[in-house]
Formats: sequence, C-alpha cells, structure tokens
Amino acid sequence: MTAHSALILALLCTVLAPLRAQTIGEVDTVFKFIGPDHKIVVDAHDDPKVKGVTCYVSRAKTGGIKGAVGLAEDRSEASIDCRQVGPVSFAKPLSVQEEVFSERISLIFKKIRIVRMVDVPRNTLVYLTYSDRVIEGSPQNSVASVPIDRALKIPLQ
Repeated sequence: MTAHSALILALLCTVLAPLRAQTIGEVDTVFKFIGPDHKIVVDAHDDPKVKGVTCYVSRAKTGGIKGAVGLAEDRSEASIDCRQVGPVSFAKPLSVQEEVFSERISLIFKKIRIVRMVDVPRNTLVYLTYSDRVIEGSPQNSVASVPIDRALKIPLQ
C-alpha cells in the first residue's frame, strides 16, 4: 500500500467513524448449537450534527448459521432512548426532518433507520427508529425526545 493510499484510507475511516454505531452490550436470548446465539444488542448512536446527544437503540439480532453468514433477517422491533450526554452544540443548521443513521438488517432488502425531527415550538429534538423493506415496511417503531434549553435555539436550514 502506498503512502497516498494509506492517507486516503485513514481520512475515510476518520470521516466515516462517527456514522457507525458503538455496541454497548448484548444479551443472549436463544442458545444455538451451531452459529452464534440469538441476541438483543444495545448500540449507541451519536447524532452527527448535534454534539452532546446520543441515542441508544436495542434490537434483536438473529443468530444460527444464517446469522453467522449474514443471510438472516433480523426482526423489525427496536427501542430507542436519546439523552443529552454533554453540552449541546450544533455543527450546522438542521433540517426539520433528517435521517441520521441507517444500517442493513437483512442481506438486501431491510434496514433499521433513525430519523431526527425538530419540534420547533417546544425546542425539542425527536428521534424515531423503525425498519423498512423495499416492498413492505413494518409499523413497529419507537420514539424518544431530547428537550433543548430555551436559551439555545435549534438552528434550522
């Protein structure tokens, strides 16, 4: 690998690192003789445009042989809780509604998503998690909110 290629790879990793979830922990729910167990995973997602806000999402992760090789389709249920974890600041003005995280939970067609919405009259950030499919999504969802101090107005685009 040339020095130029290594520099580009390092820059890409730095830019993309905040977009990935950090696994906080997991618990087994079903023992599998072959392959990993079925689990519930808890991940932390830092909002890339709102410093000081983190969302915690718990979701099922399918194990077994299909889960081990990436062919399993995880269940659509997820739960979210978002908290202020430090001083809040905004990298740039926010859209009224914007997807802040998306991850594949089946081989091709299914994703789990986190969408941030701004409740302007209440100066509150609202986070929604749900899963969707190319053909048919799921109505299973979860919502959390983070009220922002009135002294700090949420900047909008």
